[in-house]
Amino acid sequence: MTHPDQRYVEALLHNDTLIVKEIYQKFSGNIRRYIVANSGSEDDAADIMQEAMIDIYKQASTQGLTLTCPFEPYLLLICKRKWLNQLKKSGRNPVTKELDDVSMGEDVFALAEQMKLQDSRMQVFLDCFKTLGDSCREILRRCLGGGDQETIAAELKISYGYLRKKKTECMSTLTKNIQSQLSKWH
Repeated sequence: MTHPDQRYVEALLHNDTLIVKEIYQKFSGNIRRYIVANSGSEDDAADIMQEAMIDIYKQASTQGLTLTCPFEPYLLLICKRKWLNQLKKSGRNPVTKELDDVSMGEDVFALAEQMKLQDSRMQVFLDCFKTLGDSCREILRRCLGGGDQETIAAELKISYGYLRKKKTECMSTLTKNIQSQLSKWH
């Protein structure tokens, strides 16, 4: 059964600039967030989005693409696969490897739903992270970035022991907030 979002595919086929603009406005933010969070830049995200749109156009024009799932997860799946392939080619290690060897013949809808759930969880993490105080956010940002904790403590003008204690407290608060949010889903 054709999904109502087939209108986006039709818009690409017929070069409907209003709907194509709507696609970019609605969906490019998630793609940008994913690529930037996985070792990319905003320029990389724009390139990947453009390539994905061209791929969807080609699939529609040469293979008669008919969506049976929502457009956004399908677009995200294509963008994520393209980005993972690009990271592989350039020798950079992606943060996420779950979709490394996915072929388009597999159940795209199930994969799209899985990715949407992952994106929702990432959003919960980001939302909870934003609720932390400035010092907690700064400590976690630096520590999770992989820097040496003694160096981080010196840069923040605090003792190494205080940094470790504060990091543990901040992680505990963040974890509790995330678990609280995720428990609301079930």
